[in-house]
Amino acid sequence: MRLKIKCLRFHLGKKKISLKTCLLIVSGILILDQVLKIYIKLNYSLTFYGEQAIIDWGWFKLLFIENRGMAWGAKLNDFLPFFDDNSAKLILTLFRIVAIGFIFYWLKNIIKENSNKLLAICLSLILAGAIGNVIDSVFYGYLFTESYFEVAKFSPGNGYEDIFYGNVVDMFQFPLFTWTWPNWFPFLAGEEFTFFEPVFNIADSAISIGIFMMIIFNRSFFKN
Repeated sequence: MRLKIKCLRFHLGKKKISLKTCLLIVSGILILDQVLKIYIKLNYSLTFYGEQAIIDWGWFKLLFIENRGMAWGAKLNDFLPFFDDNSAKLILTLFRIVAIGFIFYWLKNIIKENSNKLLAICLSLILAGAIGNVIDSVFYGYLFTESYFEVAKFSPGNGYEDIFYGNVVDMFQFPLFTWTWPNWFPFLAGEEFTFFEPVFNIADSAISIGIFMMIIFNRSFFKN
């Protein structure tokens, strides 16, 4: 296994990659992400807890969830309670936009210096995912009507929120197995736990894969 990782690192680390190729990767992920989100948005109402999923194969579910905050539905004002919901949402969206600029600048430098092809691919995945979720946050509230108990309509200017205050659309869940914590387990005794319960989208997947690859290959990426 280690030998395979080293070979992959050597093979991808030595070859050049162009900005055009990276932008094609970003564009491909963005198209898949947005097409699926818009399809879900315009064909289904929100899936509430306990309701029937759009697709339910047991280990895989297709849902329609809207996330106003960060990963797992956490909000900025959960950690900084002196912000109200709207302020926290706007700050989070602006932070994501700044992060996109930083990632793109880093990606351009990596390509210019021809330092590592695999790192450029990782950054392309992260960039695509970040842009995908920012599109939701910035535009979806302005472009689409409400999805509570009804199917949303495309209606620019008559949406459920102002620009910059939209919710991110999530749909994938992989509840692979469920167990109950034993009575002797601290704090969680007797409670039910499902792995993997969080609901996510293609953009989240791209970010996670990019970060995971950066962790795996960090020694070759950051030698200095």
